[in-house]
Amino acid sequence: MQVLVIGAGVVGLAIARTAALAGHDVTVAEATGGIGNGVSSRNSEVVHGGLYYPTNSLRARHCVRGRRMLYEFCQSHGVDYRKCGKLVVAINEAELAKVETIKKQGETNGVEGLEMIGGNAARALEAELSCIGALLSPESGIVDSHGFMRALWGELEDRGGMIAFATPVERLSYKAARWHVRFGGRDAGEIDFDAVVNSAGLGAQALARRIDGYPADKVPRLVLAKGNYFSFTGRPVFSRLVYPTPVDGGLGVHVTLDLAGRMRFGPDVEWISEESYSVDASRADSFYARIRTYWPSLPDTSLVPDYCGIRPKLTGPGEPAADFMIAGPTAHGMPRLVNLFGIESPGLTSSLSIAEDVVKEIN
Repeated sequence: MQVLVIGAGVVGLAIARTAALAGHDVTVAEATGGIGNGVSSRNSEVVHGGLYYPTNSLRARHCVRGRRMLYEFCQSHGVDYRKCGKLVVAINEAELAKVETIKKQGETNGVEGLEMIGGNAARALEAELSCIGALLSPESGIVDSHGFMRALWGELEDRGGMIAFATPVERLSYKAARWHVRFGGRDAGEIDFDAVVNSAGLGAQALARRIDGYPADKVPRLVLAKGNYFSFTGRPVFSRLVYPTPVDGGLGVHVTLDLAGRMRFGPDVEWISEESYSVDASRADSFYARIRTYWPSLPDTSLVPDYCGIRPKLTGPGEPAADFMIAGPTAHGMPRLVNLFGIESPGLTSSLSIAEDVVKEIN
């Protein structure tokens, strides 16, 4: 089939590569001038174990399966990663009960090697840590997300696929068993495809509304959750990812590391009404307070604003976190069309697994 994938973020590239490996003729339409310029350019590059997500949810299934696929892909394609492990820490008895619940959920989800350890054992692993207990997840890690995306792009091109940059999709309609797609940009025009995948991230809902005849009640609302990061100006003191217990809308201000050895903290959760990528330096006050619950010796004036990302959530403050929404033909009644909504964390970790399911849908 001739397949159009809209969006060259990590999930779109994974889908395009998987479709090309299945023998399809694949084109990716990307509104910007490069790959991974949206949600994918601003994540924490963490490879998630799969601990938190509800039993039998898409996030649980795709995270655990996708993590195994991601490590295997990185190993075979020379993409940098490090399985550094992660500690989910508890600073009091109430948090310890929450962490033990997270362990049980992770085991239900099939996460390997989980272990509850006491405060002394946690400090033996990370000397600066203050906690009464922690959950050790040895399968968690970090990855060069841009290296991963470049490898996906390379494999797509090796199989004859291509990316059309600066090519926004203006309209889609289904006519005579083909998808008729109108493109904008410098090379504006109209092309027919057999199948279409909407992986437009923050723009997925707006794009779905430009599909002629697509049921309006099948387009979920988009809720923007901004996550701010602050970098640490000193030498890193942790060698593993360190997470507090989760908060409403996210996993709490945690220690993230990159492959260059830098240490930063984030993301927090800032509910916003429109896209904004500036980091408010005054939010550092709340970062200091939260981080010092598990790292009391965090020095004053050691945090500086770094960057932020926006999660395309389907639910807002005080509401249960929504699952991924992968809307294929059975969901909306239109042939060989898949819309992806709410693909936020753990989207990077889940990308190769999501890609397999999406390609099955269009087949």
